[in-house]
Amino acid sequence: MTPGQIVITNMPQSDGIFKRRPALILKVMPPFGDFLICGLSSNLLQRAEGFDEIISSNDPDFKLSKLKVPSLIRLGWLETASRSTFKGVVGAISDERLHRLVDRLSVYLTH
Repeated sequence: MTPGQIVITNMPQSDGIFKRRPALILKVMPPFGDFLICGLSSNLLQRAEGFDEIISSNDPDFKLSKLKVPSLIRLGWLETASRSTFKGVVGAISDERLHRLVDRLSVYLTH
C-alpha cells in the first residue's frame, strides 16, 4: 500500500461509530509503517472551501480512483491506521493531486 491509493477501512463518524468508508492514503508514518489517511465522502456539501478537494467525473484521475460517484477528499478527516484495518484497495489518485493535497495540509499545519 502506498500514498495515493484509495482503500476501504473503518473511519470514525461524528457520532463515534466507525463506518466502512473509502479513505486516501496520504503518507506512511514512522516508526511502524502505519498510514496517515483522510476520509472520502460523497456528500460534497461538507466541503471546506480552499482546503478539501472534489474529485469529479471530469477529472483525469477519476477513472483511476475507481470511485462510483464524485467524492470529497476531506483533509480535515484524518486518521492513522495500520495495514491490517484495510479491507482492500479501490483505486488511486494522480501523483499531482496527491502532492497538491499533502502540500496544502502541510501549509495548513505550519501556519
